[in-house]
This record gives sequence, C-alpha cells and structure tokens, in this order.
Amino acid sequence: MLPMQTLRRPAEAPVTGGVRNWLRAEGIAAMALSALLYGHSGSSWWLFFGLLFTPDLIMVFYLLNPQIGAATYNLVHSYALPLGLAAVVLFTATPTILPYLCVWTAHIGMDRCMGYGLKYPTAFGRTHLGFLRNRP
Repeated sequence: MLPMQTLRRPAEAPVTGGVRNWLRAEGIAAMALSALLYGHSGSSWWLFFGLLFTPDLIMVFYLLNPQIGAATYNLVHSYALPLGLAAVVLFTATPTILPYLCVWTAHIGMDRCMGYGLKYPTAFGRTHLGFLRNRP
C-alpha cells in the first residue's frame, strides 16, 4: 500500500523524469516527420521557416486573461486540430493546405522537444512539461 502523500498530487503537477524525456523525444519525432512530409510536398522552405512561429501569435489571448490564453494556446498547440484537418484534407482530396498543416505540426513538435508544454490556466509559465522558469 502506498503512503497517502504519494497519492495526493497537485492539480498542476508537471510531468518529470523519464516520462518527460519520452514526451520531448516524441516532439522531436513529430517535428522531423512533419519537416520530411513538408519537403515531400515540394513547397518552399522559405514558406516553412516563415510560418514556423505563426502558431505562437495565439499568445495574444493571454492579454485577456490566463484562462482564455491557456485555452486558445492549448487548442492551437495540440496535435488534434492539425491532424484532424489533415484527415479531412486527405478524405476530400484537396491537398492544398497539407503543407501548412505540416508546418503547424512541426511547430508543435519543436515546442515539445524544447520543453514548452500545454498550459495550465493559472499562469503562462505552468505547463504539463514543467515550469518554464525551471526548464533544463
């Protein structure tokens, strides 16, 4: 039986240790695969690097309050939306936006491998991969 203190965890406890390393490695893999697929699309690398940081523009919603900022940031920095759109694109045979979705998933992977995780609604620096001020 585990002691009670090991069962109690704060609601905003970040992932640590080996699990954190695996999540960061997944970010590297997602970024690499996204860049590979983008290169296969034949689109301009200037466009890739020009758009790579555009998902971070969503941080402007933190000016409203941390809850709205975290919700919009997490929506844009989750793989669910770009991969869902990619599935729609593939099933409708309209691949024109596929390179942009590759840039989007590359951005998310880049953030994850650098330790930037999904945000908790209390403060920008609180993420599922740790507190930004304490990143290794």
